[in-house]
Amino acid sequence: MLYWAEGAKDRNQIRFTNSDPEMAKFFVKFLRAYFNLQNENIKITCNLFADHVERQREIEHFWLETLRLPPSSLCESTVNVYSKYSKKKRMNKLPYGTCRIVVSRTRVIQSIYGSIQEYAGFEREAWLE
Repeated sequence: MLYWAEGAKDRNQIRFTNSDPEMAKFFVKFLRAYFNLQNENIKITCNLFADHVERQREIEHFWLETLRLPPSSLCESTVNVYSKYSKKKRMNKLPYGTCRIVVSRTRVIQSIYGSIQEYAGFEREAWLE
């Protein structure tokens, strides 16, 4: 259900993004337990805000440690800059930005889609292989 609510809907790739470390940790734990995924199957990208730039390495390390992943799982982080209209209203709202978890395994995403459809009682053609 987390993926249905928070995941990007792609036919061949899981992309789950969130700012809550416990939710991200739970999702990675689920992937490891039910699909026997190894560290090399899981990649992450940190999405940072302009006020995070000085702490980029610290934040990347935080997510790797929280998700118990090696540095090889880290993809290049993105940094969102504030527009001149934002007035920096979002400063310090998300201390660790967001983390996107990516798994490129068709069988895993298709299994998740099938489970969602079975549980919720509907069919979505766009999710089928």
